[in-house]
Amino acid sequence: MTVKPSFRSGFVTIAGRPNVGKSTLINKLVDQKVAIVSDKPQTTRHKIMAVVNGIDSQLIFIDTPGLHRPKDSLGTRLNKVARVTFAEADVIVFMLDALSGIGAGDEFIARELAGIKRPVILVINKIDAIDKARLDKQENLAKGLGDFDQIVLISALKGEGTDELIERLDDLIDVGPQYFPDGMISDQPEKVLVAEFIREKVLAMTKEEIPYSVAVSIEEIKARKKKDLIDVRAWIYVERDSQKGILIGSGGEMIKAIGQESRIEIESILGSKIFLDLRVKVRKKWRRDDRVIDELGY
Repeated sequence: MTVKPSFRSGFVTIAGRPNVGKSTLINKLVDQKVAIVSDKPQTTRHKIMAVVNGIDSQLIFIDTPGLHRPKDSLGTRLNKVARVTFAEADVIVFMLDALSGIGAGDEFIARELAGIKRPVILVINKIDAIDKARLDKQENLAKGLGDFDQIVLISALKGEGTDELIERLDDLIDVGPQYFPDGMISDQPEKVLVAEFIREKVLAMTKEEIPYSVAVSIEEIKARKKKDLIDVRAWIYVERDSQKGILIGSGGEMIKAIGQESRIEIESILGSKIFLDLRVKVRKKWRRDDRVIDELGY
């Protein structure tokens, strides 16, 4: 791997409790959807890399599952993924939610980061949602969480402050190789992206009972011969028969609606019309079964 004398690169882990806006920031920085977004906890389950190329630099952002107190094997696995990326990063972005304020989850993560010998930028998100007086108060409270190299205020949704964040990060990375080629913005395979976009629609369209228990596995992505059409076959896994009934819905209405919403984004990824075959299967207590968690790639 060739290193140009003036080229700089680095890996940036985005840390924060669930739902502070990590995935929204990732999508905004690459100007394309590569990470699903939801207001449900444990939305992000994969380590997602997104690439931001500058004139003579490359920042590789790593979106991680939000650190939390785990209740099952899946939660423990997601925390492990997040912690491993701390060690891999050149710089850590610690993101807070200005709207909801600082809570026990933020304090928990701040303690996790305290012993890590990496530059840490404190990023306060959702500044567009509160007034200046409240924002000033949140910023002062945030400073008490630790000794941070820099503080940046942003709105990931609107893109406010993101240019400044990139500039600050560029100042903290060293000379290094171009890890990803020009034009590549994510390391995620098509199957993973397709599965995640289906799961995002499930999270958005179903009741609180479903989100924590759902997983999606892609059985097949296959182009039809002599037709501009791709067959996508997927399993949606839940833990209880009652959840299966909710997902299918009366007369199959819910699963049909999930398919219609998912199809729009999947077609944009694959660049073709698709035939989407969604099926629901019960796998009891799968979140506590390490074998099944491995099969699903978490």
